[in-house]
Amino acid sequence: MDRSVPEQEGTCWQLVPSVELSLAAAWPSCASVCSEEPRAGPGTCPGPSLLLGGKAPGSPGNAGDGTALSSAFASPFACSAFAFSFRELLSSDAMKDYNRARVYLDENYKSQEHFTALGSFYFLHESLKNIYQFDFKAKKYKKVTGKEIYSDTLESTPMLEKEKFPQDYFPECKWSRKGFIRTRWCITDCAFDLVNIHLFHDASNLIAWETSPSVYSGIRHKALGYVLDRIIDQRFEKVSYFVFGDFNFRLDAKAVVETLCAKATMQTIRAADTNEVVKLIFRESDNDRKVMLQLEKKLFDYFNQDVFRDNNGTALLEFDRELSVFKDRLYELDISFPPSYPYSEDSSQGRQYMNTRCPAWCDRILMSHSAKELILKSENDEKIVIYDHIGPNVCMGDHKVIKFNILTFCLLSFLVGRRMYALSSINCKSVISLSYF
Repeated sequence: MDRSVPEQEGTCWQLVPSVELSLAAAWPSCASVCSEEPRAGPGTCPGPSLLLGGKAPGSPGNAGDGTALSSAFASPFACSAFAFSFRELLSSDAMKDYNRARVYLDENYKSQEHFTALGSFYFLHESLKNIYQFDFKAKKYKKVTGKEIYSDTLESTPMLEKEKFPQDYFPECKWSRKGFIRTRWCITDCAFDLVNIHLFHDASNLIAWETSPSVYSGIRHKALGYVLDRIIDQRFEKVSYFVFGDFNFRLDAKAVVETLCAKATMQTIRAADTNEVVKLIFRESDNDRKVMLQLEKKLFDYFNQDVFRDNNGTALLEFDRELSVFKDRLYELDISFPPSYPYSEDSSQGRQYMNTRCPAWCDRILMSHSAKELILKSENDEKIVIYDHIGPNVCMGDHKVIKFNILTFCLLSFLVGRRMYALSSINCKSVISLSYF
């Protein structure tokens, strides 16, 4: 395998991947990552900032808390200003400092066998002199130049690996679009994979509540294990990797309900014709038997949403257990932000959760232990790491953007276009950006 690449100059590198779209013909918003000029000295970094429409959050005229970004993604501004073609996006003033790009969009929605609704967008800043992308067919790195867009079917594109999970992984869904896209990059002879993933959701709150862990947790476990095995198999050299996107990780529903409603009595409502359980009602034993929780297939109506927001929902992290089975393969920074899903899509309700699912940390940025060693050289590095959400008070769709920042390394994840009713109607979920200095 050809790993020979010229030495890099001491400049900064900018990379922005991963946008998931749920319809074939959909357009992303103009989000990118920029930085000031690199400071003198090795390993120093001014800290990247998010650029949207030519102005970075935190710069004059912006709140610095993600407001500019989230408003653009989830407001009518997104529906109008960002509904244009990729080529218009790449030639826009906001992207003028990004002189190379790679866009991979799975638009072949007629192919039930292959369609994933996934896409990855990579915008490279002009300050990066050399960056190389791996050709999985030729098994060698190629220097990235120019701007290229690949759409329709991506199976023949050698610069990525894309797979849709087998149908039998989630038989409840007649046409699942879950899967992953993998790309590989190299800078300063340091190679790594970026894996954009979308795992299976909980189809029913009632079924998720039946067992601990739930049957859906087992499905996600199987799918994530498949991806990890795939990216470290014998076909290619093993490298560090980052896995990001909507994992659909959920809290242990049975344990959460038993904790939140420990002093409640449960009423079961069944369908008259099938005797199937269609609703559970949990009432306080006293206090005039006040309803605490109503649970249906697509209803999780808990009377006090503050429990999910207070102290960033820390009290519920003990029920976030799905990643624990991968602790020997994946590393995640400590979570210090509230559950990222399911937020209200009402533009005036940026902090409000919808009463559809139990709030959970669905959107994550994970890494291999070797990737951890790349960015966390010592315990002191932990102190300069930021793993957080963006736009806490602003509507950004049903998922909040999750970011990962470190002084010498920066990773930001959102996902755009979870649900589209027209080309101009975009709801955000997750994208990823990676910066190295």
